[in-house]
Amino acid sequence: MEIILMLIVAYFLGAIPSGVIIGKLFFHTDIRQAGSGNIGTTNTYRVLGPTAGTIVMVMDILKGTLAAAQPAIFHLPVNALLIGLAAILGHTFSIFIGFKGGKAVATSAGILLAYNWQFFLIASAIMFTLVYLTSMVSVASMTSLTLVSLIAIFYYQDWILSVVAVVLTIFIFYRHRANIVRIKAGTESLVHFGLGWRRYQAKHR
Repeated sequence: MEIILMLIVAYFLGAIPSGVIIGKLFFHTDIRQAGSGNIGTTNTYRVLGPTAGTIVMVMDILKGTLAAAQPAIFHLPVNALLIGLAAILGHTFSIFIGFKGGKAVATSAGILLAYNWQFFLIASAIMFTLVYLTSMVSVASMTSLTLVSLIAIFYYQDWILSVVAVVLTIFIFYRHRANIVRIKAGTESLVHFGLGWRRYQAKHR
């Protein structure tokens, strides 16, 4: 019963549509109707600016962290990653916005933070480095999840972490399938900082 309750709580935590809430409360904007239509950090940053984007990113990370931290909070012998998966399900298929949602990159990072904060820092460093190099959050997300999976398998040798990381990597690639088409076509959106953005500006002067 305790596991079921934790999964339910994790789902509803993950289902909180941070981008929609911040957009409507403070900017009178529904980000689902602007930019890419996604409710996550990247589209919030693009539509509402860096402050709103950062707030949404932190909120989405904390959703995953709180969900996955439940076993530790309640002193129950359940793997945090398994409970955290329900938060990813909630974020991706939110009951509050018609079972639609985001791509769950930040929420996945939050789950990792609850499970292994050192690995979270490594994964975050990889992600932000790739964003800076490419100026494409989609490329950074898919590449960093792939690298995280390899590190989990070959360095940590934690089979639960490895399986969850691989499953999430496949899921993230699936959620980014439209981005992959745009990347191949050379039409993927860039964030307005980093080396990729500088190259783009230099090319179009």
